[in-house]
Amino acid sequence: MTEIRVLMVDDEKRMVELVKLYLEKEGYVVDEAYDGQQALDMINKTKYNLIILDLMLPVVDGWTVCKEIRKKYDIPVIMLTARGEEFDKVLGFELGADDYVVKPFSPRELTARVKALLRRLGPREEQEETLEFPDLIIEPESRMVKVNGKDVDLTPKEFDLLYYLARNRDKVFTREKLLEEVWGYDFFGSLRTVDTHIKQLREKLGRSKAASYINTVWGVGYKFEVVK
Repeated sequence: MTEIRVLMVDDEKRMVELVKLYLEKEGYVVDEAYDGQQALDMINKTKYNLIILDLMLPVVDGWTVCKEIRKKYDIPVIMLTARGEEFDKVLGFELGADDYVVKPFSPRELTARVKALLRRLGPREEQEETLEFPDLIIEPESRMVKVNGKDVDLTPKEFDLLYYLARNRDKVFTREKLLEEVWGYDFFGSLRTVDTHIKQLREKLGRSKAASYINTVWGVGYKFEVVK
């Protein structure tokens, strides 16, 4: 069995130890970091499958850590924070977080989120088919996206959203349905999460034909449509 290594970043030592206990019971290897700079140093030296990241960290805050992670790595990130305002959630997803858990939370809930996120990002039979469109190629096995032959760096959730829409081309999906199918039944996020990811996708696809494939259906949601 392949080792799954998780980095838990939080300055509350008791919280880290409790979460680590739950995750280790599930068979994960868990490393600990207690400030943002320590976390960045560890991420640059060790390959992690997932990072649990508190926002209110000493030395370097969690916002900055998440931004630095996304510059180099495609590692799933679950953000932890005592803040619950929608603005914080939207900003977190804009920086590349894949899920968001508000304190206080139960270690059991966080463990379930970790398992669900890793499961959704793992190999799935229905994602084996490479999708090709004019100016756009989506390769699920390597989780790579190419626009006009050039690689485009997407976060794990951005890739999942693009692939889901493209695999179901011409079908209209509500924001609620996309949250359910892409983020999973256990995600309790705002509907604006979908809008934020769509905006990020369009920006990353740039001024190409590929960006025009993601269409807004006003009053309903979104669809992937290739207009000849």
